[in-house]
Amino acid sequence: MKTLIATREDYLIAWLAALAVTIHIAESALPTPLPGVKPGLANVVTIAVLMRFGWRTAVWVGLLRVLAGSLLLGTFLSPTFVLSASGAVASLAVLGLAIHLPGRGFGPLGYSLLAAMSHMAAQFGAAYALFIPHPALLHLLPVLMTAAVLFGIVNGIIVRSLLKHLPQGH
Repeated sequence: MKTLIATREDYLIAWLAALAVTIHIAESALPTPLPGVKPGLANVVTIAVLMRFGWRTAVWVGLLRVLAGSLLLGTFLSPTFVLSASGAVASLAVLGLAIHLPGRGFGPLGYSLLAAMSHMAAQFGAAYALFIPHPALLHLLPVLMTAAVLFGIVNGIIVRSLLKHLPQGH
């Protein structure tokens, strides 16, 4: 029988994912003015990981956060999980494209804005396509995208500050 040996990177991913899951669960207790409007503070971890350790590690952390968070909150395979997963996959895909753009790339604020906006757009699209296919829902889109921009800016500022205290990645 072959023994699996955890690498240093495995431990790093597990620790960062646990941090993101903890924030995700704490954030789920916050009251929301509108369904789907949350600060997305767990995404601070994902953006910081992206910038310090790369996209592959950020994908692991982001997807593990959604999966483990939904299992711990009891929302796995519920509409909440579907919306969260669609937002996470979309934001990770956009971040994956953004890191390959020519030039100097984005900073924490730019990545955070891209992630927040793509996350919200994907959640909205999934909600419209799967759960509430009513034209009146479209009236919420400007409010939701404005919230995404505001939280994306705040989270980007948090990431920029956090990165000053994190060790350099590879």
